[in-house]
Amino acid sequence: MTKPHNKSTLERLKFRQTGRKSLIQGGIITLIIASTPFLYYLYESFPADSQVWETPFFRYTTIYASVYHFAWFITGKLIPIIILLLWFFTCKHWWHWIILVPFSMYSFQLFSIITQNYNVDEVELIYVVPIMMVLVPFVYLIRAKLFSQMRETDLKSIEEEFLQKKSICQQIKDLFR
Repeated sequence: MTKPHNKSTLERLKFRQTGRKSLIQGGIITLIIASTPFLYYLYESFPADSQVWETPFFRYTTIYASVYHFAWFITGKLIPIIILLLWFFTCKHWWHWIILVPFSMYSFQLFSIITQNYNVDEVELIYVVPIMMVLVPFVYLIRAKLFSQMRETDLKSIEEEFLQKKSICQQIKDLFR
């Protein structure tokens, strides 16, 4: 004979399912973070005395001093990208969009290494500035909107404000009142 589920039993079942999913996601994130030192030192397994790396599947030639140096550059940029992406996707704060600025800088540096450009760590700022020109004001506007709403204690006025049709210029002006 089966017992009918009451509300508390259903809530416990739902909590178990979401708890398992959370544990699995947390375990994957923990494994990735814990493996970053090992991933970083992968460059040690590349040949240190040659610009050519030959395997049964391919042959790779680099312009750097050796394949070892090329792999060191790659891992030095790839590991921060992985950690910044994890931070961006797991951060629950309002400012998490600003993490895209260092992410874009490391991405441009990694791209210049992969394309075997000698100007690594020199010209990325030129490419990151336009991204910063969009992201920094965007994050500041989010912050200003949050703090302006936190100062108001009347929820009805906030609700009425959302229902009003306003232009973008008027919304920006309202942020700074």
